[in-house]
This record gives sequence, structure tokens and C-alpha cells, in this order.
Amino acid sequence: MRSNISSLGAKEIREIALSLDLIPSKGLGQNFVHDANTCEKIVRLADVNDSDRIVEIGPGLGSLTLALLRAGARVTAVEIDKRLASRLPETLSDHGATPESFEVIAKDAMQLLNSEVPEGSLLVANLPYNVSVPVILHILSMNKISRAVVMVQSEVATRLAASPGSKDYGVPSAKVAWFAEAKIADRVSAKVFWPIPRVDSSLLTLHAHQPLGTETERELTFKVIDASFNQRRKMLRSSLESLIAEHLPNQSCAEVLEASGIKPTERAESIDIEGFLAIAKTLQGR
Repeated sequence: MRSNISSLGAKEIREIALSLDLIPSKGLGQNFVHDANTCEKIVRLADVNDSDRIVEIGPGLGSLTLALLRAGARVTAVEIDKRLASRLPETLSDHGATPESFEVIAKDAMQLLNSEVPEGSLLVANLPYNVSVPVILHILSMNKISRAVVMVQSEVATRLAASPGSKDYGVPSAKVAWFAEAKIADRVSAKVFWPIPRVDSSLLTLHAHQPLGTETERELTFKVIDASFNQRRKMLRSSLESLIAEHLPNQSCAEVLEASGIKPTERAESIDIEGFLAIAKTLQGR
């Protein structure tokens, strides 16, 4: 714990934004957290301690970054807005953070390199709706994250945490399950953001596990998932017909599914990630 690091208040957030001539961008999903209690809640959920390395996506004006630094962690902050990325070191230093305790990377999180993510890192992020799932999958695919707490639109959190058989279960749920167990931890009031968004937000926890197979298996499994949910109302014997014909032209779709331990009359929403992997392995002749 670094008790000398102070919080960033709502008034100061607006002053910094004014100094940067910053109008929050809808395109970048810029809704800045200004509530210190919410920041501390995220730190507690992430179970941050002074030995942790944090990758924070979307630090914005620095409210959550300061809370992470106060817990003693070292933070790599990835910010797409160059104005915010340039100002962040000054804000952090002004509030008591030392230069060696943080690094700011000015780039799109989707362009983040494996070498830029420390082994065993924690992921903490405040993600806009339109990029939340791709960013989470991109970071998890590096296999360097031990756990994560991400703040996303509640609708996205529900989809990511959904189990097979649920109406919310779909492509995001299945793909995230390849890397981690996702659970909704808490709801977040719109009032903790500036500007106040028109959607509800939730905190999602992710506990990473070893990927379920090789990278080649993952790629094919994800193709199976995409094809299955592309026509989610159809039975798998119909939705996977083209993909199976591409890989095993001499076998019927039903034969391949049965060989995978899957009933041909099942639909995508009833299949867990292990089931999709089983189909991929059959396609590989395994």
C-alpha cells in the first residue's frame, strides 16, 4: 500500500479535461470513472497487492490507475487517445506516484504485443461496448493473464458470463471459456461516470486457466463456434454442414457430430466449449 498516493476527484477530472480541450468521445466510448469508492471496489475484486503487475486498458484520466498504484502494484496503462496518454504521467506524478511504478503505452489495445504484457499480469479495464469482447479475447489469447476485472456494459457482461442452455449464451461466452471462467461480480451505477452513460455497466471477473488445446485446435474450434451460432436456430447437422464438408467431404455432418459425442439434433446454445473442441478434433481426424 502506498498511502502517499491520493485520489482523483470529480472536479479535478473536469479541470484536466478542460485543460486538454477534451470533449469525451462517443466513438472511443469515453466515460470516465470519477468515484473513488468504485475504483477501490475494483482493486478489491482484483485482489491487488504490491507484487502484482497490472495491465490497465483505457486508463482515461487516471482515477482507477491511481487506485491500483496506491495498492502497491506496478501498472502498464494502455491508452488509445494520445492526448490522455501524454497527460497521464503528469497526473500520476502529481498525485504521488513514482515514475518507476507505471508505464504508459499510447496505442490501440488490439495492437498490444505479447512482449508488452508481463507474465502473470492482472488485467483491469474500463471498456466501451464496441470493443470489449475483441479486446478481452486478444489479451487472454496471449496466455499471460492470471485474472482480470473488467468494467463493461451489463449486456456484454451477461453474454460473457452465460452458460450453455441460456438464451444469452453465444459466441463471446464460448470463446472466453476457452481461456477463463467469467462471472459477474457487481453492478455499477451510471452516476460514477462522466459523462453519465445511457447504459448500465457491470464488473466482470475472469479467472484464467490453461487453454483447452493447441493454437491450431483453438483456431478450428472458434470456426466451429462461429459457424454454429451463425444459424443458431438450426440444428448442428444443418448449421455445420458446409464447414464439415470442407474438412471431411466423404463423411456426413451427422456422422462427424456423432463421432464427436454430439447429437446432430442439438443446437449451438446447448454445446459447451469442450463440445465445440471435440467437433474440431474430429475434423482434424483425431
